[in-house]
Amino acid sequence: MRASTIKPESFDGRAGASRAGSRLASSLTLAAMSLGYGVVQLDVTIVNTALDAMGKTLGGGVAELQWVVSAYTIAFAAFILTAGALGDRIGAKRVFMAGFAIFTAASLACALSPNAAVLIGARLVQGLAAAILVPNSLALLNHAYADDRARGRAVAVWAAGASLALTAGPFVGGALITLVGWRAIFLVNLPIGLAGLWLSWRYASETTRARSREIDLPGQLAAIGALGALAGAIIEGGELGWDHPAVIAAFAGSAILAALFIWRESRAAQPMLPLSLFGHRLFALTSLVGLLVNIAIYGLIFVLSLYFQRINGLSAWWTGLAFVPMMAAVLPANLLAPRLAERIGPCPTIVVGACVSALGCLGLLWIAADTSYWMICAQMIAISGGLGLLVPPLTSTLLGSVDKARSGIAAGVLNATRQTGSVIGVALFGSLIAGAGAFMEGLHLSLVISAAVLLVAAAAIGLGAPARA
Repeated sequence: MRASTIKPESFDGRAGASRAGSRLASSLTLAAMSLGYGVVQLDVTIVNTALDAMGKTLGGGVAELQWVVSAYTIAFAAFILTAGALGDRIGAKRVFMAGFAIFTAASLACALSPNAAVLIGARLVQGLAAAILVPNSLALLNHAYADDRARGRAVAVWAAGASLALTAGPFVGGALITLVGWRAIFLVNLPIGLAGLWLSWRYASETTRARSREIDLPGQLAAIGALGALAGAIIEGGELGWDHPAVIAAFAGSAILAALFIWRESRAAQPMLPLSLFGHRLFALTSLVGLLVNIAIYGLIFVLSLYFQRINGLSAWWTGLAFVPMMAAVLPANLLAPRLAERIGPCPTIVVGACVSALGCLGLLWIAADTSYWMICAQMIAISGGLGLLVPPLTSTLLGSVDKARSGIAAGVLNATRQTGSVIGVALFGSLIAGAGAFMEGLHLSLVISAAVLLVAAAAIGLGAPARA
């Protein structure tokens, strides 16, 4: 028979080529997802470097600069749950690519902003797009890497890509601001967006779609209102005073909307935040840690940016250089994290990372207006190195605690809690330094709060997680 003349090696060759093609597609999918998460993180450090230049060009004080940062994180946190659920329901690839296109267009709008109001509005749209990018990038990674170990390492590379962006942000931002102006920091997102869109379209495979496509609009509106009112109350509290009627009303409104959000989610047929997920102890604990860690880290990045520029008088270029060692520490820590987690377990690795960051905060408590940079550099590296150590196992552990069909919403919850922490951190720490002559006192109090919440995070995951986690 003719079939008997076919050599067995030909099947092995085809199978090998198929496996190689699959690995290539997975690797390039990982590259696209890393670009998506990287551009989101790039806009954290690159914008902080430009705060002083933006303030001088567009006018306004600390409160306006807080809104430039917080508008992004509010939209990020408020929409990320819906974005993750939307990816589960209509396909993560479709939603991810839409998010990349919106982010790229919003970046162009930021670069062309004629005043602070337009810039804040464009930053809101950027935050919406970031909310779309992050959970769906994780969902696509979860789809591309079925094996737990391979997924853990892929998540570490994904986080490392963001770390490169965090590291490059201050340096690139400082250079662009010095040579071209602050508007150029947003234009750098355009080629990244185009590359990410092409790689996603060419190599990412679509995820399985859930049957229901219902969107929880009342829950979404309540979440936006609660988070926006909370940020507004904290930001304006530093300017108007904590006993101002508008500030008290905003706090009350935030509490009422938060209660309505929880009530809605407990009764909705297709909630944007399935409260049942928090019945899993490991899921609840990792979400809490994400909230607490970002309060500390991203609040401090905002305050330290203004410390370098307004207290030490550094230019955007030198401020960018000042952040490079701090951000550079995140990458090797990201790459070390999965190997350490394989040895001692993911939850103990998270505890170690949180404690290292807390020690870095405590080591900065004696910082003064004239303190040499080299006397605080090691502490800054410890703060960011601890963050780099805990994020990969935190992310992988949360994703592994739920069914794959719910990976989009699970990733959304983690990033929603983390971005909510960023909103609270920037708003709170910014309000502490906003008073006349209160900058250093506010910085010291911010460091105490940061160390405390990081230690609480370490205790929560260390004492509350299952023994084998």
